[in-house]
Amino acid sequence: GTLDAWGEGWVRKTWSPSAEILNGDGSMFGGYIAALADQILAFAAMTVAPQDAAFRTMNLRVDFIRVGKAETLTIEGRVTARTRSVIHVEAAFRRPDGELIASAAAQQMVTPFAAG
Repeated sequence: GTLDAWGEGWVRKTWSPSAEILNGDGSMFGGYIAALADQILAFAAMTVAPQDAAFRTMNLRVDFIRVGKAETLTIEGRVTARTRSVIHVEAAFRRPDGELIASAAAQQMVTPFAAG
């Protein structure tokens, strides 16, 4: 999906899970949360990445704190540090009541485009 808001070094979106990605007990499938984490972390990195370079996820960690259910989440990604070759990013997944259900962190490897 699209972002609700962004600026240099941060992004935010709201997202509602569909029934297809819920487990039999109504909880969210963790693999889908991991995919969303990779997406939001990449969007955050994109806000600071050099225009003459690509970047790729080289490490991704997701911590599941509470069980997510079929409710709208606010997902925020933020750049925490960067060098010429690596962008460090973190994300938070929150329920409507503000409680954290998952957090994620990644490093994005920056690769300059080849000349010509």
